[in-house]
Amino acid sequence: MRINNTDSIKIIPPIYIVLIAVFITNFFLNLSFIGSEDPIRFSFFLPNIITFVVGVYFYRIGVSFEFDGEGEVLAFKNNGVFISNFFKYRLKKIEFPRRKLAKYSVTNFFIYATITLYIKSRRKGGLKKVTLNITLLNRKKKRQLITALKHSLEQSKAAA
Repeated sequence: MRINNTDSIKIIPPIYIVLIAVFITNFFLNLSFIGSEDPIRFSFFLPNIITFVVGVYFYRIGVSFEFDGEGEVLAFKNNGVFISNFFKYRLKKIEFPRRKLAKYSVTNFFIYATITLYIKSRRKGGLKKVTLNITLLNRKKKRQLITALKHSLEQSKAAA
């Protein structure tokens, strides 16, 4: 089963562009107020602060997610969205055999969702923890991902 969020990530680059335009516009508006006789208040900078916080949020969630569960190997991939066509700047790629998946947990807050995988490791002598961002996956695809991982765990426990 292959799962990705390519349809959801198409909205991220236009959001970046709008946030940058709002930030620059408000910045130059504030520069024009500096020369005036009125005192500069905090409320002049509040839109830029809010724009910056929203920009950081979209930077954190703005990653593509791909899952390939076909065959014996489970493959997960997170990558940045905006400049990822030119270079892989937030690439996180994990491939491991199904039998090495020990457990998983999905953390689903209202505005942020992650999946944490615990992978059996001989080198560390325990479990390796890997966290991936799945915020932009829709609800149906999250359920499919959880079902595929649950199925993989059942297969590995039955084989052991």
